[in-house]
Amino acid sequence: MKLLGMKKVRDGAYLKNYELLYENRAGRPKTFELVSRKELRGPQDLGKAVSGVSIVAFCGERMLLLREFRMSLNREVFNLCAGMLEEGETVEDCVRRELFEETGLRTKRIIGLLPPSYSAVGFSDTKTCIAFVEAEGEVSDCASANEQIRARFYDRDEVRALLRAEEFSSRSQMAACCFAAGMGKEALAALFPAEDVEEEGRNRE
Repeated sequence: MKLLGMKKVRDGAYLKNYELLYENRAGRPKTFELVSRKELRGPQDLGKAVSGVSIVAFCGERMLLLREFRMSLNREVFNLCAGMLEEGETVEDCVRRELFEETGLRTKRIIGLLPPSYSAVGFSDTKTCIAFVEAEGEVSDCASANEQIRARFYDRDEVRALLRAEEFSSRSQMAACCFAAGMGKEALAALFPAEDVEEEGRNRE
């Protein structure tokens, strides 16, 4: 595949739409429609900037899941706590802020951060970090009028039941499946040496 050109076709309040013109393997033109959360100056910016975080949170032997109304679906699905980086914000600060804003919980410890990954490669260059955290405090309702969230911690048996009966976002479904199979903060700690967490976050600002 050879990229021939790129142009913006719509500038929304939160999303930017672009058309990428490729020459496909048969030598014919192919137009790809792209949605980005970032202002892209050109092909060199595609998939470069981290936009936000997804948070896999634990308290003891329980995992945090959000039953969240998503406007794109017009219904509730199970989801991870997640949100977008604000200007000048570090990944760690974004994790702490989003967890508190959406659930009222506080971040007791960031267990680890995975390298940034692409969340919707079929139509977007959006890149986010997945954070694993220990949470503490009491769950409270999200204060935003634009978000409808019911958060709680679930044990492994409850998560197994949810996986059989409920709808999930793809990342939350994968995280829930791993948790139901035995993944927890102890197993994750072996993957993320404590001294590496702060440095990794700084490298992704």
